[in-house]
Amino acid sequence: MKRQLLFPATAMAILLAATAASAETAPVSAATEECLGCHATLHPGIVADWEQSRHARVSPAEGQAVQEAGRRVSATEIPDGLRHTTVGCAECHTARGDRHADTFEHNGYEIHVVVSPDDCAACHPVERGQYDGNLMAHAYANLADNPLYAMLERTISGAVTLQGGRMDFAPPDDLTRADACFHCHGTRLAVAGRQTRDTDFGELQFPVISGWPNNGVGRINLDGSLGSCTSCHTRHRFSIALARKPETCQQCHVGPDVPVYKVYAASKHGNIYTAMKADWDFEAVPWTAGTDFAAPTCAACHVSLVVDPEGQILNQRSHRMNDRLAWRQFGLIYAHAHPLSADTTQIRNQDGLALPTSFDGTPAETFLIDANEQAARRRAMTRTCRACHDPSWIDGHFQRYENTLVTTNAAVRSATQIMQRIWKDGLADPVNPFDESVERRWSDAWLFYANATRFSAAMAGGGDYGVFADGRYQFSQAIIDLDDWFRFRSAKK
Repeated sequence: MKRQLLFPATAMAILLAATAASAETAPVSAATEECLGCHATLHPGIVADWEQSRHARVSPAEGQAVQEAGRRVSATEIPDGLRHTTVGCAECHTARGDRHADTFEHNGYEIHVVVSPDDCAACHPVERGQYDGNLMAHAYANLADNPLYAMLERTISGAVTLQGGRMDFAPPDDLTRADACFHCHGTRLAVAGRQTRDTDFGELQFPVISGWPNNGVGRINLDGSLGSCTSCHTRHRFSIALARKPETCQQCHVGPDVPVYKVYAASKHGNIYTAMKADWDFEAVPWTAGTDFAAPTCAACHVSLVVDPEGQILNQRSHRMNDRLAWRQFGLIYAHAHPLSADTTQIRNQDGLALPTSFDGTPAETFLIDANEQAARRRAMTRTCRACHDPSWIDGHFQRYENTLVTTNAAVRSATQIMQRIWKDGLADPVNPFDESVERRWSDAWLFYANATRFSAAMAGGGDYGVFADGRYQFSQAIIDLDDWFRFRSAKK
């Protein structure tokens, strides 16, 4: 049974009455008014969310007029049809329709379902360009096109079968992949056909999109662009406040492979955030340390335009998340300098594998940033630290952190040496280094326990995550288990 609907004019009147509550609201375009006339009734949650957004109140032209430090619109030229209205349904879902494979006719308009970063670039080209140079934007291919990563993914998500009496991991199906690793890494979207649906307004035709829905950071979109702005600026409010809160990062950075949120929550910074966040201003641009917030969040360290109380810039806004990071702490298999390119599939170590280090820890140096760039990124990070800490505190922190990278890399090297002896002696098959129990114990050592130890050190102390909560205790236990396993099997051979 179809729902009893308000006539579009009635729904529109209710919507405009609510939107007009602020005299500052920019006009809504005629095309967006038509969208809202139906969707205010069909999808009231979406419309209500949009009503609370800056997009619903401020035109791009008004955004351009804001003084430099407070400006959120980075475009110098905005198309005339977009300049003086709110950014609504039509402005996003009809943009660049000829570039989107999912564009279809809908009530007299050519619209597309999936809004991409290249659509957002009409107003935010600098942020879009920065994001394209970010590891996150390339997260799909960096996983799917790396043979070793693909083997790890297959043994995690693949269907376990018995072949000739031996266990085998079949490749995971597309729906499983989208629900597992590629939920965060992003899916590859494709138009699989068209379907007719019986809607509240009669039969309408829509595209069928494989890989959808997905908000993954490296999603391959139907216009060929990479990424999803809504990973952090969740639709349809697209809130900067939401993007600045650690809970947003938590969706993909909670561990145990990347236990960032758990470590942050246990740290003194996280303690202050939890206790004091109700008094902070998460909307302010620029973001003033000590005034708008009293302890860093993920965004304060890695993304946001941060100033001191006198308005002096501590760090410029950047959507290339590693601009202030000298080290990449996780991955296969050692902590290492960040890659030069966000496309890590082009990296080759000394053994010809698409990895940033060899199995003995030797870095693939020509593909990684050099010591000068590492020093520059460390200086960038410490500019935010200096808002609250003196040099001796900061230097002591980084000394401990970088020592932890050295010691965990050395321990990973010991674990890997044991694993290499196991492979050499034929006690395990190295073709897939993740599909046997002893190999899983080896990968536990660096994928979980070394990572937890490093993140605890990196984030100014994550409580027990550096020791007993997937830290050094479990790390050393995994290495002991490997050595015991090897000695026991060698003695029986």
